[in-house]
Amino acid sequence: MDFLQPSSTVDWTENAQYGEHIWFEASVSGDFCYVGEQYCVAKSLQKSVARMKCAGCKISVHVTCMEQLEKINFRCKPSFREPACRASREGNVVRHHWVHRRRQTGKCRQCGKGFQQKFTFHSKDIVAISCSWCKQAYHNKVTCFMLQQIEECCSLGAHAAVIVPPTWIIRVRRPQMSLKSSKKKKRTSLKCNKGSKKGGEIQDGRWKPFLVKPLPSQLMKPLLVFVNPKSGGNQGAKVIQSFMWYLNPRQVFDLTKGGPKEGLELYSKVPNLRILACGGDGTVGWILSVLDELKLRPQPPVAILPLGTGNDLARTLNWGGGYTDEPITKILSHVEDGNVVQLDRWNLHVEANPEVRPDERDEQQTDKLPIDVFNNYFSLGFDAHVTLGFHESREANPEKFNSRFRNKMFYAGTAFSDFLSGSSKDLAKHIKVVCDGTDLTAKVQEMKLQCLLFLNIPRYCAGTTPWGNPSEHQDFEPQRHDDGCIEVIGFTMTSLATLQVGGHGERLHQCKEVTLTTTKSIPMQVDGEPCKLSPSIIRISLRSQANMVQKVKRRINMPHLNDQQPVPEKLQITVNRISMAAYEALHYDKDQLKEASVPLGLIVVPGDSDLEMCRLHIERLQDHQDHQDQDGDTVTEDSLSSQKLSLNWCFLDCTTADRFYRIDRAQEHLNYVTEISQDHLYILDPELVLKETVGTSPSMPDLVDSEDPPRQFSYPCSPSSPTCSSTARYCQRRRTSSDSSVLEALKLTKSPLHRRGAKFISVDRSDSTVADLRPADRTSTAASLMTEKGEELIHCVQNQNLDRLKELHLQGVELQLQDAGGCTLLHHAVQSGSKDVVKYLIDHVSTSHLDVAEKDSGETALHKAAALCQRSICHFLVEAGASLMKTDLQGDTPKHRAAKANDQELADYLGSRQHYQMIQREDEETAV
Repeated sequence: MDFLQPSSTVDWTENAQYGEHIWFEASVSGDFCYVGEQYCVAKSLQKSVARMKCAGCKISVHVTCMEQLEKINFRCKPSFREPACRASREGNVVRHHWVHRRRQTGKCRQCGKGFQQKFTFHSKDIVAISCSWCKQAYHNKVTCFMLQQIEECCSLGAHAAVIVPPTWIIRVRRPQMSLKSSKKKKRTSLKCNKGSKKGGEIQDGRWKPFLVKPLPSQLMKPLLVFVNPKSGGNQGAKVIQSFMWYLNPRQVFDLTKGGPKEGLELYSKVPNLRILACGGDGTVGWILSVLDELKLRPQPPVAILPLGTGNDLARTLNWGGGYTDEPITKILSHVEDGNVVQLDRWNLHVEANPEVRPDERDEQQTDKLPIDVFNNYFSLGFDAHVTLGFHESREANPEKFNSRFRNKMFYAGTAFSDFLSGSSKDLAKHIKVVCDGTDLTAKVQEMKLQCLLFLNIPRYCAGTTPWGNPSEHQDFEPQRHDDGCIEVIGFTMTSLATLQVGGHGERLHQCKEVTLTTTKSIPMQVDGEPCKLSPSIIRISLRSQANMVQKVKRRINMPHLNDQQPVPEKLQITVNRISMAAYEALHYDKDQLKEASVPLGLIVVPGDSDLEMCRLHIERLQDHQDHQDQDGDTVTEDSLSSQKLSLNWCFLDCTTADRFYRIDRAQEHLNYVTEISQDHLYILDPELVLKETVGTSPSMPDLVDSEDPPRQFSYPCSPSSPTCSSTARYCQRRRTSSDSSVLEALKLTKSPLHRRGAKFISVDRSDSTVADLRPADRTSTAASLMTEKGEELIHCVQNQNLDRLKELHLQGVELQLQDAGGCTLLHHAVQSGSKDVVKYLIDHVSTSHLDVAEKDSGETALHKAAALCQRSICHFLVEAGASLMKTDLQGDTPKHRAAKANDQELADYLGSRQHYQMIQREDEETAV
């Protein structure tokens, strides 16, 4: 019955089940239960029955249906093999793991056609059959799947080179002591110590139930993934599931479940092994220290998926400043193709200063540093004091530090308060610095430095470059992370403040050894790990060099050019701008997102331009909006949006994956413009707001009658549209701004136009489009009746009369209506605070109706519930699928509204669910 126990971790014990699922909590709404209607025991229960999703095969099951899943005997893709496979040829074959899918993206491998039409997300029919290993998918038809000669042996798909095949991982049985073997006890023990196929391995005095027997190949680069779920605001929890889907779940490790040592020991003999560290720079240092301890030769190179707050080492090695939404498949390709480079690592030897008499000890004071080796930097003074304050606050209240943005804001606030208090102004009086025999103490005191930094990599403090441009100072060599030298930099408060705007510190020395003597307890930090060290003598010396994977710049031909054609000398590219609201709603639908874009202008760039060069040209568009550039490099149009670009816009890749995704600013130099675009280059502007150019009366409905002349919107003809006649399609849309879902706006383009003057608007659940409820004309008896019923319905909701509400609903009165202000029954129910009414409405309206916003405020029902601190109602709405990313006219999400209402616990809950909701759409690609 172990199969029935939900588990979110891989079982490495001898009790591991062959084909065991790896369950994670899933959204309540969405896919049908995999056991089907015949076995589903939750179909008659409420919608809020908890569901679990398997990370290995992506099936969803009600918690109450776990036992039924065993009856149909559906197992997950096997992640290991049993020792019973005697035939070596049979044991080395990986077979397909076919799963029925009710939703499937892409095209059938056999017929080349898509799997389903748009807006059929809730179909009960099985549309596809796909393999959990290679991701091949076929129509659930006799002609596409049943009659085809599909190879039984699975190729493992596009990432076969980094996947550890399940045939390499062998589960072994515990050695049995028989009567015969007891007579040869000494001989048996010798065999066990060496390890055998039957007896397993004994490491550190412990018997291991699994062993790895690789089949070496020059083409393979097997990957171990270590994820720190707590890094960067707990972003890693979702990343674990994604990697388990694309890889063998037994090559993905949660670092909170025992650290990296056991995984590294298990795979220590695998040739060409690579490691992916998913976390902050501290996570990378942890893994490198364990590799030093194990003394693996050769040492596996380490790549980085940055989930931390600073991510300076990740920036140095071109992995970017933080993970957003780049597809996991792209990350795996970059890890496989990356170059192996060396990283200097430095020892920190600490001993007490014998010339200083021990005074009364401070509670925070310590005699040793948190770690005795650093990869990025070692510093003392002001910056370490700020980090120490952050560290202590996070240890006391970890729930308040669950996002990368909030962490940075706390850093800024602490730094400002310490600046006012002058906590490190006397640093220079209490230290002595000797670099390669050169005493720098006098210089440090003369400059009155308040922070001293020993830097191994070019980046520091979330991407700044404190050493500055090497061409500005001819006395030093260019800074490198593999030259065996460390850069010594000093800061005053002024130079520290200018770091974020391109400034740098005082370059003091480049050296191979440092002796640092302190005569006072001083805050220090080692790669972000702070402490307050008692008076000491600290010696810094080169320890070793670690192998790292550096993300490389690759040349990929433009998708619309033949391989034989060279990259053109000049490229003329249309730049389109996309709002954050459109991106969050539509970035999984390329065509609709392209339609939602707004033209910014044309740029003409060299054919080999990277995105850094394109950024310069795009920013020039704002300076030359009404005329053509003198050099002919920049062209603008009269129809360009007058709203200027915000400072934090970024590029979008629209070609190399099956959806749009953001490109980190720190990685723009790695991407050629021909890689991420064809004729149109798309950028994401988080502050873009689209508005009407012609004002209308507030009492008028958003949509106009089909007989009326179309109103003029600020949507110009989209260049991605086939013809300029698509402007008419834009004129039918509702007003779209940062507060509204573009997905809803695009749905309205396919719906009948509303008539002016309608008092109520009803949303038909059958097609999720807006239908006319007829004008409130007293000459129409039917219209009068419906209006009266609608008013009575609102009255019932406001007075919490659930019985009468049910009666009216049974009489056929539509629950999905809105009043003239855009208020739905859910808005009124939330305002009245009736949990029962809210639950009844949620159960009988479509999911899209949950996100309808009021016209005047842009509030959804969830916004209103959050502002009123109605925790239970918020929970009902979130579990039913209400959007946590939608903003009101103030730009606030439901989380922000809860925070403004001083309900921090509710805000934290909504924040965690918002992050989960933002990235769970990736699962829709393979949802059952």
